[in-house]
Amino acid sequence: MEHAREQRVKRTQRDYSFAFKMMVVHEVEKGQITYKQAQAKYGIQGRSTVLVWLRKHGQQDWTSNMPTSSKRQLTSQQRIRQLEKQLAAEKLKTEFIQDVIYHIDKECGTDLGKKYTEHVSKIGKAKED
Repeated sequence: MEHAREQRVKRTQRDYSFAFKMMVVHEVEKGQITYKQAQAKYGIQGRSTVLVWLRKHGQQDWTSNMPTSSKRQLTSQQRIRQLEKQLAAEKLKTEFIQDVIYHIDKECGTDLGKKYTEHVSKIGKAKED
């Protein structure tokens, strides 16, 4: 009996469309599969290919999830991009908190917005000192 061999085709980064990369990143970030499962599911041969996509296109900080052999110093542009993503996420959180406080104040007649602003102000002054 002859065993059928599955022939693997070596692929390069250019072989994967942007839409495909984003689909994989989305699946991993939603927790549907791990990056290693994505490699197996889609036949991605590179050990860190999916992690590279996650770092480049993902919304989360994936630098700590890199295998130690693949960790490297970020370039200043990569670090700026990482910090910009973190800042954008923090801005969204702040807007959400402010929205919630506004609606609580409006519906319950409280004054949390003023207290929150005073609290944030005190924290800012403490950091400046």
